[in-house]
Formats: sequence, structure tokens, C-alpha cells
Amino acid sequence: MNEEKVTEKKGFFARLKDGLSKTRNNIVRGIDSVFSGFSAIDDDFYEELEEILIMGDIGVNATTQIVERLKKQVREQHIKEPSDCKQILIESIREQMKVDETAYDFEKERSIIMVIGVNGVGKTTSVGKLAGKLKDNGRKVLIAAADTFRAAAGDQLAEWARRANVPMIGGNEGADPASVVFDAVNAAKARGVDVLLIDTAGRLHNKKNLMEELKKMNRIIDKEFPGVHRENLIVLDGTTGQNALVQAREFGEVADLTGIILTKMDGTAKGGIAVAIQSELGVPVKYIGVGETIEDLQKFDSDEFVNALFEIE
Repeated sequence: MNEEKVTEKKGFFARLKDGLSKTRNNIVRGIDSVFSGFSAIDDDFYEELEEILIMGDIGVNATTQIVERLKKQVREQHIKEPSDCKQILIESIREQMKVDETAYDFEKERSIIMVIGVNGVGKTTSVGKLAGKLKDNGRKVLIAAADTFRAAAGDQLAEWARRANVPMIGGNEGADPASVVFDAVNAAKARGVDVLLIDTAGRLHNKKNLMEELKKMNRIIDKEFPGVHRENLIVLDGTTGQNALVQAREFGEVADLTGIILTKMDGTAKGGIAVAIQSELGVPVKYIGVGETIEDLQKFDSDEFVNALFEIE
């Protein structure tokens, strides 16, 4: 890793740590108070711990697994002091969030990535940032502006395409999104593009239309470019907590979700949702965003996230 990349990573860790300060106050302070407030490891201790994790947006499923693992290790290691549980708890949270190495296969193969999510979560911005990152890694990238319903979506994406210095297809308001995808897929084939990123419309209020739209796009890709590596990444806003989980479930009904881009993690008290989503849906968080620049979107690293949350250097 060159010096520039190391500095970027270090800078990102510092921003992640700062960004998670409200989540830290929400979760870690509570956890610490349980560890210092109880003199014995009993049912009340576990109940209190469960409540803090659930209130911290870590979710029922993940919390149950984390606490069960803690109980098992307390029994096996004959731990008597509540304070001795903290490290096990941290490791248990870390374990819940591990992302498989194969999660990033699309970076090496010819891929089509559909980016989905409701409006206002940072979807278009994420497409632009991801395009910039992939291009910096030497990939040939093309963007398709298939969100043709929202006024200015095309303009916004065009600006990101310019910043990332990658070509874009579509962007005309009112155009048929499926025809944009058709043109983009064929352009990607003709130009020998490595990664085609498709920005889609984010209307959930009329789910039937959205479902039909996404299915239509998928059919076009299947027909025009069979065998290409496919990804459906959903963009979720970290500040919305449990609501993000609901959105992911709803989109999961219409698309086979392969990964999550979690945005706006700077300054949210609900950062625990990163643990919940991965555990509840079995879909990995692949990228995490803590700001406005291309560098502020990074691959999700469970070690880094937990270290930033618990302030472990």
C-alpha cells in the first residue's frame, strides 16, 4: 500500500472515530455502566446489556447472538467479574460484522452494479464516489443515469461523473429507465467497460411500479449481457436507524441484495444499525461513508468499525 493510501486510510479511521462519537455515547457508555455497575454476572446483568444493545440500534437478532455467545464463553472460561466480559463482548460484535473476502469480486471481474435505495439516502453521490474509487484502481468504468424521474438527478450524477472523470449515459428527465439501461449495457459491451454502475430511481411509495421497473432492468441485463458478474447494492442512511432496516427488507423483496452502502455515518447516534442490518438480513455492509468527498467512502472493515466505536487504537 503506498504512502498516500495509508494516509487516506488513517484519515478515514480518524473521521470514522469522530463520526461514531454519538453512537459511542449511545452504546459504549451504556455498556461500560453495566460492566461497572454490576458486581455479579446474573440474569439482570444480561438483561441490562441486552436492553442497551437493542436501544443502540444493534437489533434484536444480533443482540441475541452477541449475548448468547457471551454467556457461552462466560460458562466455558468460568468468568466471575462483569468487567472481564467487555473484551468478549467487543469480539462478539466484531464477529457479527465480518465481511467475506469474496464480497469484492466485482472489483476484479466484468461487472454490472445496480445501485438502489430510496431518495435522499445519498444514492447518486455513492454511485459517483464508487465510480471514482474503481477508476482510481485502474478499472474502466461507465455510469448509467437510470433515475429519470427525479428532476436534477441526471445533472447531479453528471457532476459526479465529471469529478470521477468517467463517461455517463442517459440523464434525460422523463426518459424510459429501461431504455437507458439497454443503451448502457450495450455501450459497456462495445467499449470493453470493466464496471457499469447503474443509478436507479428511489421511489418506494409506489412499490409495484418500482418492482416492475427493477425487474425490467434485470431482464434487459440478463438478455443483453448474460454471464456478467452482477451486484445489487442498496444505499442506506445510517441516521435513520431501524428505518434503514425496513427499507432494506422492502427492497430485498424486489431485488436480490448483494451488499449495503451505509452513508451518513458521521454524526449519527444510530451507528449500531451497521451491526443489525448485517445480522438481520445476512447481507454484508460493503462500503461505509462518513462525508462528502470520494475518499469518504471506504470499504467496510469490521475491525476498523469496532475499533473506532470502542476507541481501540
